[in-house]
Amino acid sequence: MSTTPATVDQPVGVEQPADLVARLRTAFRSGRTKPLAWRVEQLNRLRALIAENGDALAAALHQDLGKPRAEASAAEIDLPIREIDHTLAHLEQWLSPEPVDVTAVFGPAATAGTRFDPLGTVLVIAPWNYPAQLLLVPLAGALAAGNTVVVKPSELAPATSALLARLIPAYLDREAVAVVEGGVPETTALLAERWDHIFYTGNGAVGRIVMRAAAEHLTPVTLELGGKSPVFVDRDADIDATAERLAATKFANAGQTCVAPDYVLTDPATARRLESALALAVERRFGADPQQSPAYGRIVNERHFDRLAALLESGRTVTGGGHDRAERYIAPTVLAEVAPDSPVMREEIFGPVLPIVEVADLDEAIGFINDRDKPLALYGFTGNETTRRRLREETSSGGLGFGLPMAHLRVPELPFGGVGESGLGAYHGRHSIATFSHRKALLDVPLG
Repeated sequence: MSTTPATVDQPVGVEQPADLVARLRTAFRSGRTKPLAWRVEQLNRLRALIAENGDALAAALHQDLGKPRAEASAAEIDLPIREIDHTLAHLEQWLSPEPVDVTAVFGPAATAGTRFDPLGTVLVIAPWNYPAQLLLVPLAGALAAGNTVVVKPSELAPATSALLARLIPAYLDREAVAVVEGGVPETTALLAERWDHIFYTGNGAVGRIVMRAAAEHLTPVTLELGGKSPVFVDRDADIDATAERLAATKFANAGQTCVAPDYVLTDPATARRLESALALAVERRFGADPQQSPAYGRIVNERHFDRLAALLESGRTVTGGGHDRAERYIAPTVLAEVAPDSPVMREEIFGPVLPIVEVADLDEAIGFINDRDKPLALYGFTGNETTRRRLREETSSGGLGFGLPMAHLRVPELPFGGVGESGLGAYHGRHSIATFSHRKALLDVPLG
């Protein structure tokens, strides 16, 4: 992607980005999006869009990613609905002005406080791996905060993109919400416009492009990126339960999840126990031939398939390793005896390959984590409180979870976001209101 504005060939009648932004900015300045009633109505309509079109969304997700219906329902339909319900239940409270005490400065007659003001017209750029959830949840937050919004679905999930482009104008306020489909030229053209906020989910390379484009207008950004999210398995962990939860989370969506466990750190003896437990857990979940399992998805395209297939020789294969380019299938794969500098350890895997890297102890594991980019998530399997405390206090990550990877993003009161290379800013629940609003300071000092 280039930050140079592009001329986009569009059919007659399709709005150019500058016209679209101007129209939505006019709608925002009219005040139509600011009343609580409008925000609640749009959230209810968005909820109806999801609830009434679950079958169509699931079918599109299966077409794009081979996503199993259970995964589509849990991650792309139910999760956004729960997020909207939580927001509807608390929105009026979140938007209430918050008083602060200024008596000591100006006396008892003065009042002060803060309130959330919507930012204006915002751009949400969604990724392909969860193309419904990661468009709908930021959209819900932007609407709840009272903004006008342009959403850009991923062109790498074309069926889902086309469906959302049809449904969103049918359910939401067309004067305040718009969808722009397309690829790099369309995204480049959008980034050339002046926005009041840009929310991007994807990889760090494009995140830098987004940030450079935003800098031209001093536009604030939220960057939901990724990275290699480590798992530390302590020698006291319940190995069978650990293996079951690793298999369930690592291989969901064929590993194409930004907070999926990327690699495991553990001592050599625990590694041997974990190998056999993981092989059994994968078979229990997907059967002897995962390629035939209705519970297992596919890689998004041939380019990503080729990238992942090249990583399969990075260690000894414990289970999996099979692949079929025609079907974009890569088996759930566990690799052992993986060297820290092997190809699979040089980049975020974003696929169904789980390396096990052996370390002597917790000290070495913490050093290994801290020597690399700060991850979007860090997971620990341990019953030792000292180990938990040290992971909390001696590492930095977007989120830290014990016992169940990826679960923190399902808690709407927890901020979801990265740190350093894994992202900038956070959202979900009240944190979405903060992201898509300006917290304005208010002070009233009477003259009399």
